Amino acid sequence: MFLELDGRGSRQAQLTRALKNAVLSGRLASGARLPATRVVAGELGLSRNTVLASYEELAAEGFLHGKVGSGSYVAPLNGHVAVDAIAAQVPVPAPAAARMSQYAHRAVASCRRPIAGAQFHDLPFNLQYGLPLTNPALTTAWRRELAHAAAYTSPNYPEAAGRLDLRTAVCDYLARRRGLQADPEDVLIVSGTQEAVALSARVLLDAGDRVVIEDPHYVALWRAFVAHGAMVETVPVDDEGLVCDRLPATPPRLVCVTPSHQFPLGSVMSLPRRLALLRYAQTHETWILEDDYDGEFRYGGAPIAALRSLDAHDRTLYVGTFSKTLFPALRMGYLVVPRALREAFRIAKQLSTFGSPAIEQAALARFIESRGFERHLRRAAHTLRARRAALMAGLREHAQDRVEVRDSQAGMHLVAWLRGFDDARLAALIEAARQRGVGLHAIGPCYLEPPGRVGLLLGYGGVSPKEITLAMARLGEALRSV
Repeated sequence: MFLELDGRGSRQAQLTRALKNAVLSGRLASGARLPATRVVAGELGLSRNTVLASYEELAAEGFLHGKVGSGSYVAPLNGHVAVDAIAAQVPVPAPAAARMSQYAHRAVASCRRPIAGAQFHDLPFNLQYGLPLTNPALTTAWRRELAHAAAYTSPNYPEAAGRLDLRTAVCDYLARRRGLQADPEDVLIVSGTQEAVALSARVLLDAGDRVVIEDPHYVALWRAFVAHGAMVETVPVDDEGLVCDRLPATPPRLVCVTPSHQFPLGSVMSLPRRLALLRYAQTHETWILEDDYDGEFRYGGAPIAALRSLDAHDRTLYVGTFSKTLFPALRMGYLVVPRALREAFRIAKQLSTFGSPAIEQAALARFIESRGFERHLRRAAHTLRARRAALMAGLREHAQDRVEVRDSQAGMHLVAWLRGFDDARLAALIEAARQRGVGLHAIGPCYLEPPGRVGLLLGYGGVSPKEITLAMARLGEALRSV
């Protein structure tokens, strides 16, 4: 009997593992008689006690059984024993490159690019952008809606595109708040912005197609298109939003924008730029993906009308999410598509999933229909305004002329550019703040083309005014230490 010990662990453990692998691989068939302990001991240079202990362990686990006077035999393995043993004992080989799709290779490679804000969750003052704003009133209202939905929602599969009552509620809401007229048939309920982007890539793009995104941008957007095989180009952003004069002469298949509150800089796309982008899309038969990032939380007037509301030629897809306005754990958003793409998107959604969770959809539909969602938005805007004021005051007091704040009248974060800092000094500042319990996050990962200066994304959605005040005092200490 040929056995090879792998050198890991005790000699008994090595022999036991080698015998198990021989049984599971079929080299020792069910009913086969094992050599006597003295034979195995002699072949492998082991003591008979070691071999005997290994045989006894295998018998106790059901791999062997003994017959009086005739030795030990391989037992017939039932499925349960075999599966458990394989999982525990057979080494899992490293993934072979040839076994993965090109999509998998691209997806893995794309995720080596870091995302801003993906750390410091254990610190007492984590100024990460995008953290949810929750309050007791929202929690109470949501529990009530969930309880009602759980009692009255059908247990059958929901429609893949989403429940009609939720799609209708979303359309009514968009008409009131965003000036956007849509038919429920144009709406798909998705698990958030990322699924909307993935569906859009699947329906609109072939590998090698060109996509334009803003620079800076949300890295997960870039990752999704790179994984799909698109050729991703960036166009810079200024105080009026996407610089449309820099759009490529060779038209892309898709242009992605955050016109109502650019991520991460916070600028609002001006009306001339919006009209220029729509003309470009019409002329070149390009699709536009409008991500309404943080557009609901405005502190200087009513929310801005959606770009899609100006699109007379129906070339704009509109993405909205409840991850920021309610909470990320809900995993619910919506995608409004051009009429010509209705069927393709519905089929793509159906092939991907059989629909988003029905109970949560029913609860959300009632929450929007009752205007409870809009009441929550008004309370949230008031809370966020106070947190933003605390952050601005803290920066003025403790950072003084060391930072240049890019003011934004919307959203849940600010951008603070650091004067006189380079990458090394920024890293030292982030570490000094971490030692003081404050999580700071660089804006640099949001750029493909380096901006020529360094700065911070300062999120205030997940911290109270009191916590912000304490964090700013510690930031001041960190600034003085580097």
